[in-house]
Amino acid sequence: MNNYRKLNNLLGWFTFAIASVVYLKTAEPTASWWDCGEYISTAFKLQVGHPPGAPTFQMLGRFFSLFAFGDLSKVALMVNCMSALASSFTILFLFWSITAITKKLVADKEMSNGQMWAVLGSGFVGALAYTFSDSFWFSAVEGEVYAMSSFFTAVVFWAILKWEAVADQKHSSRWILLIAFLMGLSIGVHLLNLLAIPAISFVYYFKKYKATTKGVISTAFISIFILAVVMYVIIPWIVKLAGNFELFFVNIIGLPFNSGTIIYFAIIIGAIVWGLIYTRNHNRSVLNMVILCFAFILIGYSSFFMLIIRANANTPINENDPDDAIGLLSYLNREQYGDWPIVYGQYYNAPAVEYKDGSPIYIKDAAKGKYIITDDRKQSIPVYDPRFCTIFPRMWSNQKQSHIAAYKEWGKITGTPIEVTGNDGSSQTLYKPTFAENLRFFFSYQVGHMYLRYFMWNFAGRQNDVEGYGSADNGNWISGISALDNWRLGDQDNLPSSMQSAAKNKFYMLPLLLGLLGFMFHMNRNNKDTAIVALLFIMTGLAIVLYLNQTPDQPRERDYAYAGSFYAFAIWIGIGVFAIFDFLKKFKLNQTVVAVAITFVCLLLVPGIMAKEGWDDHDRSGKFACRDYAVDYLMSCEPNAILFTNGDNDTFPLWYAQEVEGIRQDVRVVNFILSSGDWYIHQLARKTYESDPINFTLTPDQYNKGVNEYIGYYDAKIKDTVEVKDLIHFIASDDPNSKITYQDNKPMAFYPTKHLKLTVDKEKVLKNGIVPQRFADRIVKEVRWDIKSNYLYKNDLMLLDFLASNDWKRPIYFASPSTVSNVFNVGKYCQMEGWVYKFMPVQPGNDNEGMGVVDTYESYDILMNKCKWGNLSNPKVTVDPESMRNSQIPRNNFMRLAQALVIENKKDSAIKVLDRCLEIFPNNKIPFDIYMSPIPEIYYRAGAVAKGNKMVEILAKVYEDNLNYYFSLPAKFSDNYDNEKQQNLSVLHRLAVVSKQFNQTQLSKKIEDYVNQKIKLMK
Repeated sequence: MNNYRKLNNLLGWFTFAIASVVYLKTAEPTASWWDCGEYISTAFKLQVGHPPGAPTFQMLGRFFSLFAFGDLSKVALMVNCMSALASSFTILFLFWSITAITKKLVADKEMSNGQMWAVLGSGFVGALAYTFSDSFWFSAVEGEVYAMSSFFTAVVFWAILKWEAVADQKHSSRWILLIAFLMGLSIGVHLLNLLAIPAISFVYYFKKYKATTKGVISTAFISIFILAVVMYVIIPWIVKLAGNFELFFVNIIGLPFNSGTIIYFAIIIGAIVWGLIYTRNHNRSVLNMVILCFAFILIGYSSFFMLIIRANANTPINENDPDDAIGLLSYLNREQYGDWPIVYGQYYNAPAVEYKDGSPIYIKDAAKGKYIITDDRKQSIPVYDPRFCTIFPRMWSNQKQSHIAAYKEWGKITGTPIEVTGNDGSSQTLYKPTFAENLRFFFSYQVGHMYLRYFMWNFAGRQNDVEGYGSADNGNWISGISALDNWRLGDQDNLPSSMQSAAKNKFYMLPLLLGLLGFMFHMNRNNKDTAIVALLFIMTGLAIVLYLNQTPDQPRERDYAYAGSFYAFAIWIGIGVFAIFDFLKKFKLNQTVVAVAITFVCLLLVPGIMAKEGWDDHDRSGKFACRDYAVDYLMSCEPNAILFTNGDNDTFPLWYAQEVEGIRQDVRVVNFILSSGDWYIHQLARKTYESDPINFTLTPDQYNKGVNEYIGYYDAKIKDTVEVKDLIHFIASDDPNSKITYQDNKPMAFYPTKHLKLTVDKEKVLKNGIVPQRFADRIVKEVRWDIKSNYLYKNDLMLLDFLASNDWKRPIYFASPSTVSNVFNVGKYCQMEGWVYKFMPVQPGNDNEGMGVVDTYESYDILMNKCKWGNLSNPKVTVDPESMRNSQIPRNNFMRLAQALVIENKKDSAIKVLDRCLEIFPNNKIPFDIYMSPIPEIYYRAGAVAKGNKMVEILAKVYEDNLNYYFSLPAKFSDNYDNEKQQNLSVLHRLAVVSKQFNQTQLSKKIEDYVNQKIKLMK
């Protein structure tokens, strides 16, 4: 036994070392896409990230950032290394968990050497299988919370197994306290860890009690109750009660701010101390343990004090500004993200029949010394027609038309007609989905597409890493077994290069089969432990599916959320090794030899294949695209500029570049979506680093939460175009006579015209450098536009207010003019300069097609001389989907620049621009698409006929390969690709026309013949 313990420890640490080498070697050297830039930035300076926050992650990230030793370019790598090591420790605890569980399957009282090696081999194979699993590996090499969340799940599950081994000893309860503390800490990383509670509860039950049907059912209910208490009582109510105390002692008693919070926590601490003394004196050991667990959870949970402390410091990133108990509750409840039904609720087309009151919004009023209500939220929550509500609502969102269309497609909805009468007496027929259609969507999309597909990615194989929406060509699981894959998805060998990627991984279903074997063997030998692992598997998999109730049209793949479920399955993969050993030992062979041989074979066939297939698409060691592209955006802006962005991937990387590496801190990055929050607008009005405050006409109080959230359009029959400054002064006016009165005699803010203008002071825009001198003769007298929508949200108002207050003082840029097109529809005045679009009052040219002119002077200098390109053209670097997507922006900018240069008769420069574009974004790394089709014509017009011909041939091959694939698909798939067929045929026809136009008749005829052949097939 002592020998086993030594080997178990040594082999566990050896597995940890392997995982560490893998993850550290493949870690991204800088920030990654999505939330990583934000997490690294907030960790580096202990700032406040997006709700519900991750203070534990941030404080540990800050510690790891110190090992950059002042080299700011290495900070992100250190945080990524933290994720790598957290993942390595996850593998370590997984190894020990597998061996602990597998050891109990040994039927003999004493383990033989062969059984010992089989147990250790099980742990080794299972742990390494999870090491190289797709979803876990993805999170292990970037600065996100999911790697650390997996670590907490692994360590608490291991801890309960350690408790089980010593449960009868005097001080075994210390393991339970450790679990409670780790659970509290994990709240400051991610709530996924809490889903291990049911499995932990059953370990406790099976160890302490004789299993009965009644006991199992009771334990199931108790475990869910404990989970619910932590999630819905401890986490929110600890803060909610603090807020209630704060309101009472400040607003009613008249004490200073934060006094109620201090009194509240003093009471909690006192109650815990009293409870511990009382239970000890009266020998109430169980209650004493409950109080201790509660206290340890609170100690871990107290990491959130960091967010309040840092919010009060007004850090540059201070999302939602949770500077007191009231603000923290809103922050933890993720109120900005809305709510969704789970057990009972509405279908997507349910009409609202009335509205109920919501919780009022309080803000701190320093002048009055109390909290005041800025929005009573009266009649703010819709109550839906009960005829359109159901238990277990899966199709609930009406936020986007794409959601509704996808519901209908996945659910194959015909519906039940119901007559609905509106408030005006009119009636219409709406089709309520049937419950069967509701379940069809649940099983086909939420279970099948959003969970089982990911599960099979990890243990069967993956088609590619292009986000899948249910079509046959992208995002599916494959096995590598041609007959199976071709039957499911069409001929995979015929998949064109434009649809293939390094993430095409073939595992031949070997990890899946070994795991299923382990599950069946485990069930046969020890159904109690099987139930425990199954609970972990289900709670971190299907239970998340039930809780999240995800809508279609997700912005990214969500497999990382289910890594805990894949962790549980890896336990069965390990047990599968022991199952094979147990079968073969009947043949009277040398058990030690058999155990080692089986381990070696399984090692090669499962983690070995997973490592070989997955290495290239998970190796990020040479990739700098996220950081470089962010710097390129910033370097395209003039000093003290305002840069409007929209989504996560054109904002968080820029935050990272500024906050961590200190690049272009004079540029104020304004996320248009986030500026719908009062806290964000208040931050914009403060100086940050070298960036001056943004001036507004409306007062801070007029941007407070609950104030001016929605401003409706009132047709006041104003036909004249109004200065935006006058409109803002009108909205800012406190004169109630200037407001339209609606029902209930409530004065409501409105805006009376959609026709706006900005008058241009030519001397000012030239003096302030808003317009370069070379464009002086094209400056317009005024910029006119119409607001498209019938309402202004707070971020719309902020933008108009800024435009009115800026008065041509600071240059304005957009990552994309479409971001603000509803309220500021001036795309034709947005001039392309490198990566960004500068708003300039300059007469647009004829080459813009809805966009402003291309500043060839600035754009050429930026794109050709100043930009870095993330090392993506390096043959050793794999281009991930997000880098691919973001590379399309500069690639199109290169083409627009080349087109503009040809128009200016700078043909040599145009050729150099296109050559540089194709060098940076080669077809074998960033596959050409339909947006590349203008390149041959630009080459032709620039006089580079041979290069034009080459591009025609390359592009024609791309589109022909696409069409050959679409036409090769079975009828069940082929009919779904009619639009793609038409699109590719249209581009090919365009290439034929262009090549013929420049006298390349042979090339043109070849393409046209192919097009005509495919058109006949379509008919």
